[in-house]
Amino acid sequence: MFTGIIEAVGQVRSLTKSGEDMVLTIAVGKLDMADVHLGDSIAVNGVCLTVTKFDASSFRADVSIESLKRTALADLQVGWSVNLEKAVTPTTRLGGHLVSGHVDGTARLMSFEQQGNAWQYWFEAPAELAKYIAEKGSVTIDGISLTINEVDGTKFRLTIIPHTRAETTLIQRQTGDLVNLEVDLIARYLERLMNASDGSAATDGVTLGLLARSGFIK
Repeated sequence: MFTGIIEAVGQVRSLTKSGEDMVLTIAVGKLDMADVHLGDSIAVNGVCLTVTKFDASSFRADVSIESLKRTALADLQVGWSVNLEKAVTPTTRLGGHLVSGHVDGTARLMSFEQQGNAWQYWFEAPAELAKYIAEKGSVTIDGISLTINEVDGTKFRLTIIPHTRAETTLIQRQTGDLVNLEVDLIARYLERLMNASDGSAATDGVTLGLLARSGFIK
């Protein structure tokens, strides 16, 4: 489990194909590795990966074919920067929101512009994930916990403060880039509980009719 508060920006040191999978080595930058052990989880651009080898300056992780298909990790190149966050501990401040590191898919950066000191970023999500994105709700972009400030169909706007932009890979993103997207855990489980209380599979998602039948609205 993670919070979406990025601890450091690392760099891809090497990418090695292993069958249909990939072995990834990351130089950790300022990330403190003193308390890291083999088997620990570190989120790389929001993707939860297991540490298989490490030293004070880097770690290695296996990336499965599932992760390569579902996330933007397959597009990484040697030298690229990545957002890093170690898994939370019982004493960690939950500064962002509950993030699993299990990426749901990718979103595309449509545009960005500076307004005052902040930056306005517009992303577009796949239709099957856009239903979980709500104004003033939470979303994770490349592992960064962010608040959604506007929704327009499948597009949504995020307001990025200067500190967040400077301390993450957002500062390097360009229009058209794919980013890893994880929707809010609560929204995902709420839909499952409401649609499948009888054990059946969820079909149409959360609708006004379903909310009314379930007693959430009148």
